[in-house]
Amino acid sequence: MSANIISGTEVAKQIREELKKEVAELKEKHGVTPGLATVLVGDDPASKVYVGQKEKSCSNLGIYSKRIDLPGDTSEEDLLALIDQLNNDPQIHGILVQLPLPKHIDEACVLYAIDPEKDVDGFHPVNVGKMVIGEKCFLPCTPHGVLELLTRSGVQTEGAEVVIVGRSNIVGKPVLNLMLQKRPAGNATVTLCHTRTKDLAFHTKRADILIVATGYPKTVTGDMVKEGVVVIDVGVNRIGQTPEGKSILVGDVDFDTVKEKAAAITPVPGGVGPMTIVMLMKNTVEAARNTIVE
Repeated sequence: MSANIISGTEVAKQIREELKKEVAELKEKHGVTPGLATVLVGDDPASKVYVGQKEKSCSNLGIYSKRIDLPGDTSEEDLLALIDQLNNDPQIHGILVQLPLPKHIDEACVLYAIDPEKDVDGFHPVNVGKMVIGEKCFLPCTPHGVLELLTRSGVQTEGAEVVIVGRSNIVGKPVLNLMLQKRPAGNATVTLCHTRTKDLAFHTKRADILIVATGYPKTVTGDMVKEGVVVIDVGVNRIGQTPEGKSILVGDVDFDTVKEKAAAITPVPGGVGPMTIVMLMKNTVEAARNTIVE
């Protein structure tokens, strides 16, 4: 047995095509161009790459992109003043402050300053609270992407034993809440584990659907899963370089051993990664639509 590959690259492509049509409709029917502001403080190389990818994505979809690069010594006061300006800018429907921020800036204070109606990352406590109780809100991009992968791959979650390995505020906890809810990609029985869980394999072997986001390469191996499991690997770990100088990327799941038992599995790269940015675009388009008064 060898698993079907759940391609985030292909699913993200489908969603982009849907978003292009929606953006065109917003422009033609309502005169609204969705707008995303990205704020980068400092010159972290990885952050520059991520912001660049988001800019490119906006351009491809017809979304207005406003990129603001600030020096690393920018004060928290100045950053908060900028966010206030963006909150009041009618051209901007979504605001993304690229993390991590320099150590002298309180990340929570900055994220909480973003208008919840422009919080397209889904990190503001108002949106987190609405998510937990099942109200309409912006869902955090990576967990939302996980749900879309499952739904569009025809994976049934209702009544399934879902085991999540990882308890971060960015992935583990939101996925837990979403999988519990009465919604198409939900109605599951959910177990949340982490790297301090005793006998992790006991739990992972029960999973019909296994979602792994620990930040450690190959946390889950083939002997830790049952036949026919569906595996979503959220992790991306650089473990070295090829002779040509390219990074060698692996997930939090040992792909080679797990794929021999899984019914379906996401690869790394090309699995969850492409979904995160496209769900950010989806939230931005939704934020623009929310401003239309019918």
